[in-house]
Amino acid sequence: MITSELPVLQDSSIESGAADTVSLSVSVSELEDPTDTKGKKKRGRPGRPPAANKKPRKSPAEKATGGAKGRKANGVPQTNGEGGEPVTLFEVVRMGKSAMQSVVDDWIESYKQDRDIALLDLINFFIQCSGCKGTVRIEMFRNMQNAEIIRKMTEEFDEDSGDYPLTMPGPLWKKFRYNFCEFICVLIRQCQYSIIYDEYLMDTVISLLTGLSDSQVRAFRHTSTLAAMKLMTALVNVALNLSIHQDNTQRQYEAERNKMAGKRANEKLELLLQKRKELQENQDEIENMMNSIFKGIFVHRYRDAIAEIRAICIEEIGVWMKMYSDAFLNDSYLKYVGWTLHDRQGEVRLKCLKALQNLYTNRELFPKLELFTNRFKDRIVSMTLDKEYDVAVEAIRLITLILQGSEDALSNEDCENVYHLVYSAHRPVAVAAGEFLHRKLFSRHDPQAEEELAKRRGRSSPNGNLLRMLVLFFLESELHEHAELLKDWECMTELLLEEPVQGEEVLSDRQESSLIELMVCTIRQAAEAHPPVGRGTGKRVLTAKERKTQIDDKNKLTEHFIMALPMLLSKYQADSEKVANLLQIPMFFDLDVYSAGRMEKHLDALLKQIRLVVEKHIETDVLEACSKTYSILCSEEYTIMNRVDIARSQLIDEMTDRFTHSVEDLLQEAEEADDDDIYNVLSTLKRLTAFHNAHDLTRWDLFGSCYRLLKAGIEQGAMPEQIAVQALQCSHYSILWQLVKITEGTPSKEDLVALRRVVKSFLAVCQQCLSNVNTPVKEQAFMLLCDLLMVFSHQLVSGGREGLEALVFNPDSTLQNELLTFILDHVFIDQDDENQSMEGDEEDEANKIEALHKRRNLLAAFSKLIIYDIVDMPAAADIFKHYMKYYNDYGDIIKETLSKTRQSDKILCAKTLILSLQQLFNELLQDQGPTLDRTSSHVSGIKELARRFALTFGLDQIKTREAVATLHKDGIEFAFKYQNPHGAEFPPPNLAFLEVLSEFSSKLLRQDKKTVHSYLEKFMSESMSERREDVWLPLISYRNSLLTGGEDGDRMSVTSGASSKTSSIRSKKGRTPIHKSKRIEEESSVEASWLRGNDSLQTPGALTTPQLTSTVLRENPRQAADTHLPDHDSEPGSENDYVHNPQMQMSWLGQQKMEDSRKDRTAMNYMKARNQTVRQTVRGLMEDDAEPIFEDVMMSSRGQLEDMNEEFEDTMVIDLPPSRNRRERAELRPDFFDSAAMIEDESGFTMPMF
Repeated sequence: MITSELPVLQDSSIESGAADTVSLSVSVSELEDPTDTKGKKKRGRPGRPPAANKKPRKSPAEKATGGAKGRKANGVPQTNGEGGEPVTLFEVVRMGKSAMQSVVDDWIESYKQDRDIALLDLINFFIQCSGCKGTVRIEMFRNMQNAEIIRKMTEEFDEDSGDYPLTMPGPLWKKFRYNFCEFICVLIRQCQYSIIYDEYLMDTVISLLTGLSDSQVRAFRHTSTLAAMKLMTALVNVALNLSIHQDNTQRQYEAERNKMAGKRANEKLELLLQKRKELQENQDEIENMMNSIFKGIFVHRYRDAIAEIRAICIEEIGVWMKMYSDAFLNDSYLKYVGWTLHDRQGEVRLKCLKALQNLYTNRELFPKLELFTNRFKDRIVSMTLDKEYDVAVEAIRLITLILQGSEDALSNEDCENVYHLVYSAHRPVAVAAGEFLHRKLFSRHDPQAEEELAKRRGRSSPNGNLLRMLVLFFLESELHEHAELLKDWECMTELLLEEPVQGEEVLSDRQESSLIELMVCTIRQAAEAHPPVGRGTGKRVLTAKERKTQIDDKNKLTEHFIMALPMLLSKYQADSEKVANLLQIPMFFDLDVYSAGRMEKHLDALLKQIRLVVEKHIETDVLEACSKTYSILCSEEYTIMNRVDIARSQLIDEMTDRFTHSVEDLLQEAEEADDDDIYNVLSTLKRLTAFHNAHDLTRWDLFGSCYRLLKAGIEQGAMPEQIAVQALQCSHYSILWQLVKITEGTPSKEDLVALRRVVKSFLAVCQQCLSNVNTPVKEQAFMLLCDLLMVFSHQLVSGGREGLEALVFNPDSTLQNELLTFILDHVFIDQDDENQSMEGDEEDEANKIEALHKRRNLLAAFSKLIIYDIVDMPAAADIFKHYMKYYNDYGDIIKETLSKTRQSDKILCAKTLILSLQQLFNELLQDQGPTLDRTSSHVSGIKELARRFALTFGLDQIKTREAVATLHKDGIEFAFKYQNPHGAEFPPPNLAFLEVLSEFSSKLLRQDKKTVHSYLEKFMSESMSERREDVWLPLISYRNSLLTGGEDGDRMSVTSGASSKTSSIRSKKGRTPIHKSKRIEEESSVEASWLRGNDSLQTPGALTTPQLTSTVLRENPRQAADTHLPDHDSEPGSENDYVHNPQMQMSWLGQQKMEDSRKDRTAMNYMKARNQTVRQTVRGLMEDDAEPIFEDVMMSSRGQLEDMNEEFEDTMVIDLPPSRNRRERAELRPDFFDSAAMIEDESGFTMPMF
């Protein structure tokens, strides 16, 4: 029996208090006579005499090559005679060409001949399996301690590569891992009756693996931990066999001793006693070995920083507990698995659950797991919601195993946490939860008894009680999104239509609604053969069997519900929710069954019920369901179309006549109209609007009556808002159906003129409705305006439809302004105003979500107009400026709009971005005045928005080169647009905007920074260059940002009184790196093309404010009266510069670069001389800069590791004695070749591993 108090391997180095592991040094006497075992003798198989020495066989390496003559005495692998490549034990295992048992047997023979040379081969095997290129020689083996050998091998690692055999990809290395583990297991299995007990082999191997597992090198830790865990598993198997032999020997001894004195064989008793003693000694030695591995390796590596190492430990301890449950299945070992359930890596948590499943599968082990179950049950239940789906699935399966073993182990609350996972969008999770639910609810279900009970009650299906239970479950969970594929529709219909028999509980109203919803969901899944929402992995072609099942199910449900649906509609026609669900069923019918089965009378019954539903209800969802059902039944591909079309036309005729008369009455009575007149118009209009959505009703000319209602409402201002909303929607449908007719046929000029007149008049009405006092009317008019402007935009004539040019409408500036104003007033509203407007509402949260959904739709509709160039792009500035403030509500919409507009026109998009920042800056000037507090949150907010905008330009600076340069140009012009009224010695009012503009400097290419800097200097006077006061800091910081990264610099110092030109150079003057030459050539070619193509063009002037934007560049009233434009801002024609002209943008950059190149030629000689003078100084500065940076990195790493220590101390305390082969450390040591050990690995235990 293994316990935590078992003694571990004794060693002189440990007894002396040394920190290193068991020494590998060998005494001289041992080296002189390897066969002389001082102390304990080598044993053969228990109970048998020792095996005679056999002739040594060839080593596995010799067998593999045929030319090797053994290994050298110094431990260096011998080369074969053919290829000259070294043949080692590592290579033999890696290639896997020889049987592993043969390889192990050959090594054992060589060990019996010279155990030190054989051990040296085994040591080098572990070293090479770790990816180390070094080799342990015999001198090192004799004279060096473990720590010294490992330190020496660490120096032999290839630091350029972090790969090692266990992590290398490919099938070869996957096979190597298997061969590696198999070699260790076979080695122990073949040695278990002999040399494993010689107190030399295992001591040496275990001490080596313990030292390697404590290494700073990840490859050593990973490889040695895997080897040690597999070694431990093999030893557990040996211990189990020894325990079985002991039991058998004890039974033989008791049986022999209990014999009569005459029949008792004393010699046999003595042999059995000797065998029992020998087995017990072997058992003690094996337990010592296991205890040494467990305490020296496992308890440290199960919490290693590397998740793979932790997973190995947990996987193997699960094997030990299952294999040798008498020794390992107790709380002393289970606690490690329980603690690791909290690991941050899903891979490790998964190993824990797998290990526990293997234990809970065996019901005989449940008593030993009872305490563990009580302690860690809550954690396992919570893992059913794990973010890793694989972990969640295994957690549910483990909970199911616990339920099978003991139903009392789980409370009702625990089970309920698993129940609603059947609605998970991830199919494996839902299936696992379904298995748990079935096990919990239906495990005691008796099908035969249910069937007999159904027959007594006159039911055709025995599933009535199960369906009732399913309905109750659905109501309790309140998470229904889909249903299981339940196809017992006859039973469902019986429950809904028939009266309950005596003693049977009546379905409540909620239960009936739920059962109808479940029934419709199962019909949909059966007819469409689609997985539930979110569970599908993509489009999948059905197999022939699945296709046949789908067809059979569709025929079955059609035949049943053709007769049952009219009865269901008749019973529930007064309930809008139930009717809306039931009317979805016909869309899954095989409508040919009506005519093929001569069931026209059932069709007439269905049409009659639908008509009654239309006349009884005015709810939108019910009317839309009726309209959609008529549309499906009227499909031209079915023979029943004529019968359904007649019924539909009769219904529309009646509703149209009623609507026309109601409108006349309402318009005549005007303000004197009563509620009945309003209701008649509204109810009929709602029905007609719902039908007009799916049916072409243009021959009934509903547009005329709706237009009259809208005009009367605009003129008189007393039209009820619901009537106005429905009239707008119905008119919209009428226009779209007219457009469909024209596009599908060959329209005449008169048809086009007539439709254009209708569209123009309706757009004018919608534009007038934007100023309506009722918000629903304004929102409806806005949405219809956006939709129609999209439909009748310039894209209408694409695809060869040039004949429709007369129908294209382009919104004028007035309409664009009104649309933008509507967005600003109704979308970007303060949350406080919204909360106050909804205060006291019982469904406050639901109303907020609904209101947000409406606002998002409004913003999306307007954004589409900008994206498709229907509304001018500068209007987007008023939207972009709200990106940060309303990021949670509209961030995705604004970001997508920005992305699409940049794809259409990069330069105009960049000008729009800078315009939005200018608007915010002007608003800030209006609030705070000309003296801005640059440390305020408002200024920081603008800078943060600029930083976000800069990130959207991406990493490819070549593609965005022109756009970023144009952005800087506009920003510079804005900053110097006005002069300070107090004089030239004071900064311009907009100078602080340069601090915002500096956020985009990093997006400029190096040569473009120089060009922009030259353009900036045109606006700067000599006095500005010499100013160093705080108010001039934005100019200084922006100028320095343009000079950063250049080959030369003229940075402005904040402390000095003049520009510093001698200490700003940071780059080394040397040869251009090869990997950068290609990019520089590309940039130079682009620059040359600009210079060649734009020599004759003039520099554009300053940007003027577009008229359509409602809040564009609001000027500060205090500065507007006293300021005047500078000369360079008043060039003729500059007011049109905002209109995008690519040639102008290129000419600006080209002209700036030409001027810069001329200046560079005059300054070239001076720069060469100055470079020679300051080269040594620059080198010294760079060397001085390096050390503090390195210190900062080291300090941050040390602090992070200390935080890791603190976290471990807070989360886990293990009450185990410290390992004897590990010395105390004051601080963590970094992993030499694994950066993951220096940072917080996403693991559950970020703690010291060494």
